[in-house]
Amino acid sequence: QVQLVESGGGLVQPGGSLRLSCAASAAFFSNYAMSWYRQPPGKEREWVATIPSGGGITNYADAVKGRFAISRDNTKKTVFLQMNSLKPDDTAVYYCHANWLRAFWGQGTQVTVSS
Repeated sequence: QVQLVESGGGLVQPGGSLRLSCAASAAFFSNYAMSWYRQPPGKEREWVATIPSGGGITNYADAVKGRFAISRDNTKKTVFLQMNSLKPDDTAVYYCHANWLRAFWGQGTQVTVSS
């Protein structure tokens, strides 16, 4: 069983930045592809970004490309999502996702972009 704990969410003004963190309990964290998803209010959960197990080439949803950056620190078993130039449409609960043999989800962290 893998536990994922997100942190770093909050209220931010449009144009601002936030950095989300996801700490994992996985024994073989470096083997997991890590992703961020989000669920805007009243909408379905959607994929945001993925970083493969060894790092390297990252992928982003078109809506966040050029504004968000996913990274990982395998020594700390943590994945990050740096969010810049935030927009009200980025308001959502953000979830961490780990995938290797099985998939695991975190409990989510709320991000609200509002003036």
